[in-house]
Amino acid sequence: MYLCTCAFMLLCTWASASEPTNYMIVVTGGELLSGVYADGHTHFLTRTLRPLGLQCIGSMSVDDNEVDMKEALRFATGKAPLVIVTGGLGPTDNDITRQALSGYTGITLKEHPDVLKEMGRRFRTSPEKLRVNLRRQTRVPVRGTYLKNSNGTAVGLIFESADAVIVALPGPPRELQAMVHDELVPYLSRRFGTRLPGRSLTLRFVGLGQSQIDQTLKDHIPLAPDIAISSQFEGRRVDFTFTLSHDTPQDRVRLDELKQKIVAHLGDSIYAEDETSLEEHIIRGLEERSATLALAEVGSGGSLAAALSGTGGAQRVLAGAYIAGTDEKLRRLLGVSDDDWSKSASHAERLAAAAADATESQWAIAVGQRYRNESGANYVTVAFRSPDGRTETLQVRLRSSGELARRNLSTQIEDLFRRRLSLGLLAEK
Repeated sequence: MYLCTCAFMLLCTWASASEPTNYMIVVTGGELLSGVYADGHTHFLTRTLRPLGLQCIGSMSVDDNEVDMKEALRFATGKAPLVIVTGGLGPTDNDITRQALSGYTGITLKEHPDVLKEMGRRFRTSPEKLRVNLRRQTRVPVRGTYLKNSNGTAVGLIFESADAVIVALPGPPRELQAMVHDELVPYLSRRFGTRLPGRSLTLRFVGLGQSQIDQTLKDHIPLAPDIAISSQFEGRRVDFTFTLSHDTPQDRVRLDELKQKIVAHLGDSIYAEDETSLEEHIIRGLEERSATLALAEVGSGGSLAAALSGTGGAQRVLAGAYIAGTDEKLRRLLGVSDDDWSKSASHAERLAAAAADATESQWAIAVGQRYRNESGANYVTVAFRSPDGRTETLQVRLRSSGELARRNLSTQIEDLFRRRLSLGLLAEK
């Protein structure tokens, strides 16, 4: 999946004459403010709710204390009729969102018999024997309602005050995302008259800029006015989503025809038509070929290994990863002899071969240490070793610095490998 950060931008055009419903997001958690985790909730919520006629006009992150949370709520409710708060509904003492919202709205909380019964069923005990911290999670607003949680114990809460509707969602993404799709979206449709999900097509691009994709669409693929367009980007990855208000057989045909037209112009840069990440696409490609991959990294600082190893299925295809600070240190780690090293035309090429040999992998990628050319531009040499023993080397330019440079370089190398892997798969068929 690719990384979810607050750097994502959302650009949409709408055919509907009605005004969208504005909302604010308040993300709670000290770990967000200390940089332990990135805020993925804002990205998910804006991406999910915008096609339904909801417009996020702001998002903020606050610590887990009532003073900061209430201050954030005062600001948010002054800006929008709907506020979505994430996190802090669990059973620990640090989970104070429930109490903070009750105190802010003046709406009391009361154990709900259905929630209490479900909690007892989940823990295979009678409600009377539930621990106090678990029973606390069965308390819901007396003015408002709750949202069922199919993946956890913390139900969502909806406080319906005179000034605003405040929705509280659990923090774990697996719980929050299912709750939004299954519970929150139908509620918002009933409460605010927003659209229910229609039919959407999402195409994931890599290697092209957002403006370049947008211009291609304008020049070659005119869109009907009832198709809503949204796009998100991070670095060299861009998602475009095309949405129709309804989900009829005719709507499905229209979106399929649209997809074929876009593929005809930009197909080489499309790696997925769903939520599949670039890393997942690569892992699946290797699995389809029953192949493994070895990595040898210097200039990329282990970013390739970090991105791929965190993807489901990586343990089956990622045979090994070798990381060092210089080419020299990496060649010693891989056991390349002085004689072989001195004779190699390209250090990256020799490192790729050594990594493939050490792990008995069909594929290998090596990223050499950074260097500057005569004009002062920064480059790395990247070598791709294929199953037939041939190695291709490329000079890849670095156009930024720090963590951003590593992420962009990792994406660029993954895209280059994706294309080579696809060509190999096509050659076998």
